[in-house]
Amino acid sequence: MSRRDGNPSPLRIAFVCTGNICRSPLAEALARHHLDRAGIGARFVVESFGTHDYHVGDGADPRTVATAARRGIDLSTHRARQVSAAQVGAADLVFAMDSGHLAFLKRMIAITDQGRLHLFLPWTGAPARVPDVPDPYYGSQEGFDAVHDLLDGAAARMAAKCAAFTGGGHG
Repeated sequence: MSRRDGNPSPLRIAFVCTGNICRSPLAEALARHHLDRAGIGARFVVESFGTHDYHVGDGADPRTVATAARRGIDLSTHRARQVSAAQVGAADLVFAMDSGHLAFLKRMIAITDQGRLHLFLPWTGAPARVPDVPDPYYGSQEGFDAVHDLLDGAAARMAAKCAAFTGGGHG
């Protein structure tokens, strides 16, 4: 499948959080899920990264894995990766989980390329009062559940926007 502009290469979407073990891998998996449900998953390459190397090579946080599994999302094969300028440059859309990540990403690439960088929640139309995805890492299970719900809704809205952009899908 292709973009509306006729370019046959898939659109690349990257999600970025701190360690790539909680928020960004969940956002990646939920984005894939909703893009597939919209019938446009083959038009996208979806990845996730962390701003720091704290957990490179590790799986997703067990609490994130368990929360996702209870809702039918499999994170068992995820391995944390640290973001590089090349990965940011290769992506068509880069979604930061919070404003700190966005600032980090903006320092990585030329100002002329920064149009691809976005806070995920505002880009998907979430209420302005909630621009950042909270980090559940130091919190309770309820925090992981809340982050899942927040990202699930945002990923569904993202898939709808992507379907409109690519001119396809069944919404």
